[in-house]
Amino acid sequence: MDLKQYLNDKCKLVDEALDRYLPRETDLPESLHKSMRYSVFAGGKRVRPALMLAACEAVGGDISRAVPAACAMEMIHTYSLIHDDLPAMDDDDFRRGRPTNHKVFGDAIAILAGDALLTEAFILMSNPEYVAKVGTASASAVVQEIARCAGSRGMVGGQVVDMESEGKPDIDFATVEYIHTHKTGALIKASVKAGAILGGADQAGVEALTRYGEAVGLAFQIADDILDIEGTTEQIGKDAGSDQARGKATYPAVIGIHQSKERAQELVDLALDSIKGFGPEADPLREIAKYIVSRKT
Repeated sequence: MDLKQYLNDKCKLVDEALDRYLPRETDLPESLHKSMRYSVFAGGKRVRPALMLAACEAVGGDISRAVPAACAMEMIHTYSLIHDDLPAMDDDDFRRGRPTNHKVFGDAIAILAGDALLTEAFILMSNPEYVAKVGTASASAVVQEIARCAGSRGMVGGQVVDMESEGKPDIDFATVEYIHTHKTGALIKASVKAGAILGGADQAGVEALTRYGEAVGLAFQIADDILDIEGTTEQIGKDAGSDQARGKATYPAVIGIHQSKERAQELVDLALDSIKGFGPEADPLREIAKYIVSRKT
């Protein structure tokens, strides 16, 4: 299959839906809505929405059932990036090749834009029409999964440990694993699991795709760690080497670049093994897993 075309098609589908769901720039307060849209439409790859839609397709589901949740996931992911870039956290000047949100709109609006995107995500997933379409049980399960993986026991918890570990020379492997599985891996796992639920997978299917999501989520962050060292600023859209400069707790910092690459490949193999019982409908998931360790952006 042509993965590039597949991802482009899904990105276009999600972008068109996000444009409908988000408040217009001309809606009051304009500064807030311009800030929200600035980061949402900054050229992201939409990996999490694509994984959700691919998981839905893998179990024979109708992706129209997953599009709103996929858009909600992208809103949550974007909010996390806006806050992550703030001076109080990573203090980044660039994101996706553009000035970070707070550099354009100021710290206060950036904080509030992130808050608003997080809230909009749950407005979207709890919309009565959407709940009626996918069913109360499925909608509730998806909201619970995404909320749990976005909160203190997921992404936010990972961000806290990441900041607390910064610059410390004695960080162990278990801490790095915790950071990666929570800060990045949790939302990727939630994306895949939500897609399986919305696609109507049985329990065995949900469990298999959850294992896939866990493995792919961790592999994705390890690949990011490697790119921070081997990539260029132009390739990764932000300052290359920033993790090393800040003394971030990363896989290469703890086990070295070679072993990090080996671990990422092991995780991809585990992800592929998790869905070996699926048919050709799961080929996009297979190709995305392979792409994760070979990407340059």
